Amino acid sequence: MKEARYAAAGVDIDAGNRMVELIKPLVRGTARAGADAEIGGFGGLFDLKAAGFSDAILVAATDGVGTKVKIAVETSRHDTIGIDLVAMSVNDLVVQGAEPLFFLDYFACGKLDSAVGAAVVAGIAAACRETRCALIGGETAEMPGIYRDGDYDLAGFAVGAVKRDEVLPRRDIAPGDVVIGLASAGVHANGFSLVRSIVAAAGLPWDAPAPFEPARSLGEALLTPTRLYVRSCLAAIRGTKAVKALAHITGGGFTDNIPRVLPRGLAVALHLERVPILPVFKWLAASGKISEAEMLRTFNCGIGMVAVLDARSAAAASELFTANGETVVPLGEVIAGDGEARVDYRGRLDLSR
Repeated sequence: MKEARYAAAGVDIDAGNRMVELIKPLVRGTARAGADAEIGGFGGLFDLKAAGFSDAILVAATDGVGTKVKIAVETSRHDTIGIDLVAMSVNDLVVQGAEPLFFLDYFACGKLDSAVGAAVVAGIAAACRETRCALIGGETAEMPGIYRDGDYDLAGFAVGAVKRDEVLPRRDIAPGDVVIGLASAGVHANGFSLVRSIVAAAGLPWDAPAPFEPARSLGEALLTPTRLYVRSCLAAIRGTKAVKALAHITGGGFTDNIPRVLPRGLAVALHLERVPILPVFKWLAASGKISEAEMLRTFNCGIGMVAVLDARSAAAASELFTANGETVVPLGEVIAGDGEARVDYRGRLDLSR
């Protein structure tokens, strides 16, 4: 029998090594206090003391980008999907009051294209720099027979730290607290199985002008990356002491995510007419004949982060959010509830096109 070789089975170790060399400068650019952001070892190191933490609680979050990755693959646009990957985890860290410290990624594919992999990591590194989160390691897996050539998938996890007395949500959330929203950049990175089914039913190719944004192609518009809320949220948390809770609006929408940060016996009253519905959501609702309830539980509808604020300092916190680049939307207030935490919707979403 002829010698069996790994490369003949579809795994190219040399391609993996080439990718590592391509991404090393990108990774070094994410260095921060506590991490030198060098890769190539068997594990990534982080020094909490050097980062300024002496009595901290570690917070970890992990996520992927769902089937949004299919659009990146099918449009050959790989430069922003890594931003989504980082955002989905670091946005979850900051809702606990935590400062992101480091990130690791997992890139799995059928056949490794070093240039594609490097483009993905470039997006990851850009998001890490934006959030002061060191990229200290990762893994590339070439798995022929599991993925087709050209396909890939992404996962990652982030670890952050928060001072023991600054963990969110706070226990003093009470009726009368103010609820605000921070505008989203688009669909972000959930609900794409539904998005893709609507696009398929409409018979639209990815390079067609987006019906909701004709200046861009449909694929480019839908790949708009998830907004990174870390810097603005940390600024408001540390600058005002007004932030009692944050909720990252991902899968489950308002309906499932806001109650996760509320104590039992409380609810939030949300005034839906105040939600700034982005054109993409109006198009999806109309094209897919999606009900308001389904929209609210599937998509962010234009609000990517919700904050519960102490009413006395809500104005100061909103000013800090705005100063850090956010569009602030007053959504409602905390009210007394009956039993499990919930969302009490008032009014209707403006889904008219």
